[in-house]
Amino acid sequence: MTDATGRPGMVDWDLAVRIGSRLVGDGPEISRGEAAATVEELRAGADRSTALVREFTGLAAAERTAPVLVVDRAGWVQANADAFATLLGPVVDKLSDKKPPSAISAAIGSKVTGAEVGGLLGFLGSKVLGQFDPFHEPAGRLLLVAPNIVHVEREIGADPTDFRLWVCLHEETHRVQFTAVPWMRDHLFAEIGKLAETMEPSSLLDDGLGRIAEALKGAKASGSSLLDVISTPEQKDLIDRMTGVMSLLEGHADVVMDGVGPSVIPSVSKIRSKFNERRKGVGMLDKVLRRLLGLDAKMAQYRDGATFVRHVVDQAGMEQFNAVWERPEHLPSKVEIKDPQAWMARVLA
Repeated sequence: MTDATGRPGMVDWDLAVRIGSRLVGDGPEISRGEAAATVEELRAGADRSTALVREFTGLAAAERTAPVLVVDRAGWVQANADAFATLLGPVVDKLSDKKPPSAISAAIGSKVTGAEVGGLLGFLGSKVLGQFDPFHEPAGRLLLVAPNIVHVEREIGADPTDFRLWVCLHEETHRVQFTAVPWMRDHLFAEIGKLAETMEPSSLLDDGLGRIAEALKGAKASGSSLLDVISTPEQKDLIDRMTGVMSLLEGHADVVMDGVGPSVIPSVSKIRSKFNERRKGVGMLDKVLRRLLGLDAKMAQYRDGATFVRHVVDQAGMEQFNAVWERPEHLPSKVEIKDPQAWMARVLA
């Protein structure tokens, strides 16, 4: 398989989609009529959320600047394979420039890598409720995974209408973050480009697999994810910066969904309580995979980011907090996420 330049690709994305779609399954049984009603309610919830998020946050984002796609699990797998291909483009280009494509292909193999990516997409595709993809041209797109939303609302015994709006509030907040803060997309993409600059194929291939094996052996004891063990100190600095940004984005969305929730979602406190319990993972295999893939860290991003946002808003108000969106230099570092007073002293003083 070749990329747009005619070079052998490092990832067979078509294979990744086929494997991911096969592994992810169809989701819960649902009648055709109920499926149609779910799609309609999710679209309506996304539309309704725009004004609610704007009023709560003070961030002005034009309505319907990004399409809302209600997808099944296979649709999510395809959409994220497309997003990964875009997101990893700078990394793949850099590795291909530094090492002849034939050597990379021989060492890794696009089929093997495609199968690994497909397995990851298959695992995640049964769990993700929704996401905003800021890298889809021209203005991003909001994805809502209907079968997963139905599965979770049944599992935790949530009121379907309440739960669907609650999910929409979170994902719509991400849409607002990227459309009301137009530099955010380019900033994240530039950070990924900088990460690509630090990557050396020889290092990745010579000892990356050994460090992955180390993670597999010691993840439970050490709490390390694959990302932790294959990162150099320079890469970890970049990843720490991106972690600070992602913690902000995720925590801000959690604060919004809970802040808006009581006025429009009668059962929001019940939903939050049960959903937080579910986030811990079920079964040993699920917990190990979550740790290896860094999903435990993802959950910490929600908690730490939300704590940061609440602290600053409580101390300084939402208008002052919104200084965080003014320029990249105002974004909190990973350290400042856990020390909001330090961020306030640096940015608001």
